[in-house]
Amino acid sequence: MAEETNGFPPKQDVVGTGISLMSFDQLAPAFESRPSDRATVVTITNVHAVMSARRDTELRAALDIADITTPDGMPIAWALRSMGNPDQERLYGAKVTATALEAGLTRGWRHYFYGSTDETLVALQNELRVTYPGIEIAGAMSPPFRALTSEEDDEIAAEIMDTKPDFVWVGLGMPKQEKWMAANRLRYPGVVIVGIGAAFDFIAGTKAEAPSWMQRSGLEWLFRLASEPRRLWRRYIFNNPGYLLLWGKQLLGWKLRKRRS
Repeated sequence: MAEETNGFPPKQDVVGTGISLMSFDQLAPAFESRPSDRATVVTITNVHAVMSARRDTELRAALDIADITTPDGMPIAWALRSMGNPDQERLYGAKVTATALEAGLTRGWRHYFYGSTDETLVALQNELRVTYPGIEIAGAMSPPFRALTSEEDDEIAAEIMDTKPDFVWVGLGMPKQEKWMAANRLRYPGVVIVGIGAAFDFIAGTKAEAPSWMQRSGLEWLFRLASEPRRLWRRYIFNNPGYLLLWGKQLLGWKLRKRRS
């Protein structure tokens, strides 16, 4: 059963994580109605995140606290479709970003980019200025590749908020970015903070995206595995079969409850 989330689109459980039931058309209105006393937290949630949250209680709490958890990856969208939401789209990071950037051109939204390396951030901003003429880029920062102290988080938030951003796009990688957003949401009142991970590299052109047909077929994982086998083989060997088993079990339970009601 889907649950309401403080005026944002409802979420439905997928193997233990609430995933937002929404379309791309609902993104801009949701961003416009953001609260003013804290950040609006958006996570781009795929099989890796859902399965990791089953083992990592801090990550699970971060996903639970998010206002929007988009179904990134076809297996998440398929799960939602199989449990009573036949029109559910896959809302993946690069297109969520593109949707917000395009909507922001007429709304004057200002964008800040936090994460990755200085080189990637330069390439990212250059590409965005070509793709979205007139885009308002408030700034960018590559933070240290280590845990930050509370004082450092305060200083960074003050520096970012001085640029008056509407969005802070976070590219720290999963689960670091999800935990960072949950821990820092009160430091960014009235701002939408979105964890988009590898989308920084995709937009900047430093990493290749899977072809569209592989994304539509749920085979993006295979493309990424072939690109970075040494780093990713454990993730996909264990996560994918485990997810399919848990989804099958949940779907069976959903069908039984549906039959009884």
